[in-house]
Amino acid sequence: MTTVATARQTRKRGAKGRGLAAVPRIVSMVVLTVLVLGPLYWVTISAFKGREEIIRSVPTFWPETFTLSNFEQLFTSTEYPVFLTNSLIVGVATTIVTVVISLAAAYGLYRLKVPGSGKIAGIVLLSYMIPGTLLIVPLYRTLSGLGLIDSYAGLVLVNVAFTAPFCTWLLRGFILAVPRDIDEAAAIDGAGPTRTMLQIVLPLLVPGIATVSVYAFVFSWTEFVFASQFIVSDSLQTLPIGLSAIIGQYTVNWGLVMAGTLFTLLPTVVLFIFVGRYFVGGLIAGATK
Repeated sequence: MTTVATARQTRKRGAKGRGLAAVPRIVSMVVLTVLVLGPLYWVTISAFKGREEIIRSVPTFWPETFTLSNFEQLFTSTEYPVFLTNSLIVGVATTIVTVVISLAAAYGLYRLKVPGSGKIAGIVLLSYMIPGTLLIVPLYRTLSGLGLIDSYAGLVLVNVAFTAPFCTWLLRGFILAVPRDIDEAAAIDGAGPTRTMLQIVLPLLVPGIATVSVYAFVFSWTEFVFASQFIVSDSLQTLPIGLSAIIGQYTVNWGLVMAGTLFTLLPTVVLFIFVGRYFVGGLIAGATK
């Protein structure tokens, strides 16, 4: 009996010790969750508040009276629908072009026996590390010479130039994870490199394609610097530029800004709901394999 009681006390002390050891981890997770989700919660509830309640000196953590006037004013009194349409066009186009270019580049560099592929891959990754602000002037001169200033094509071209290098490196882990025996078996059956890639390897790279798609779309959706420099017409402005235009010079309609911010966040949130697990897993795979 004494032995059994001692064993029980030992287990209780062990469980208590593990519980105490888990406290810092739990506290860290709670703090991190509040820091990440706190601003999102505040933007969401503020979008449904009246203007007087938003600027009140004593904040309210839940709307006293729900109102949709901010959203109604956003879509009727501003050019937000135009900004939303422009961002969707640029985001989708950037995503498609980035996936095609990065997939072809990654397959050629990491799958085919291309001379000097290792050095080329290093140069591609190095180009991603160049700060974009340093390239504004040469990019402007290049786009101006091509007649692409103030156009969807020019902005998409610039976005792809900054997303494709990183996405090419990101696909490396996925391509290397596919056994080369598949290529040899396909070659024995008479399949060439293009057919092997499209019909055999490509279906196995769906998680990687989802990862680079999310990255490219979010990059173009939130890009501000190049859009503000290379887009001149109000009718072609994207959401980041449009939201900054909603903010007045002397007064700020915070209800309008919060409503616009909430609708701007929705596409990325929906995208992460459907392919977020591929994105997180893809970042880990691309970094470790």
